[in-house]
Amino acid sequence: MDTYYKSKRTGDLIRYSLSYVVLIICAGIFIFPFLWMLSTAFKIPSEAYTLPPKLFPKTFTLDNFIEGWKYADFTRYTLNTLTVTLLATLGTVLSASFVAYGFARFKSRYNNLLFTAVLATLMLPSQVTLVPTYLLFTKMGWLDTLKPLIVPSFFGGGAFNIFLLRQFFRSIPKDLDEAAYIDGANAFQIYYKILLPAIKPALITVALMSITFHWNDYMSPLIYLNSDQNFTLAIGLQFFQNSFGSSQIQMLMAVSLITVIPVLILFFVGQRHFVQGITMTGIKG
Repeated sequence: MDTYYKSKRTGDLIRYSLSYVVLIICAGIFIFPFLWMLSTAFKIPSEAYTLPPKLFPKTFTLDNFIEGWKYADFTRYTLNTLTVTLLATLGTVLSASFVAYGFARFKSRYNNLLFTAVLATLMLPSQVTLVPTYLLFTKMGWLDTLKPLIVPSFFGGGAFNIFLLRQFFRSIPKDLDEAAYIDGANAFQIYYKILLPAIKPALITVALMSITFHWNDYMSPLIYLNSDQNFTLAIGLQFFQNSFGSSQIQMLMAVSLITVIPVLILFFVGQRHFVQGITMTGIKG
């Protein structure tokens, strides 16, 4: 019997060790580009192109951040990105929660059919709708403005967000709704005053995903924006690279590091809510 348990413990130890080795290797592969960007941002030009590349610079410098920020109007790009991110996130959270509330709480003969149609849009590549939406925004005179990046978020908020919030709404007992109806509340008051506070982790999850997406979005600003004064940070970095190529790679990495810091801070601050929201959705689904 002792031999059996000893053999079992050895097997478990080997299995766990192999799992950790694989996880460490995968983590190293994924984090290496970020570490290289971090290292290059603090290097002087002569060290940035040294072969083989060294992870730790011999001479640390902050000039790359100062000079790189001056090479383009990154302050304007940051303000544009903040405007798009905040307004689009507000629209995503409001509209997705409203649509999800309807699917979760109101019954009709077409409820399942409509919800299936919404989920089916997850399989639709964004490139398929690119030409029709571009023509639509052209007719509306929205090209080279921030409207195409903001306004669509107020109309649905995305199929995955609707699915996520619907699962949370369904996990809340309907007794709360019935008690509120008895007390004289209408459907909107139940949504706004009772159910929204109850699904706070899911709302934070949706907000974090929306902020990350819109802050890093490259494709939509590339399609709809033409003027330098309307560029977002993603397009500004591409503009910087097109202007200087790889001759100022240390400055490009420095500015890139500045642009990702807000998203990293936000993720670590809201990580607990983000993991909780995704986990609870999986359990309740």
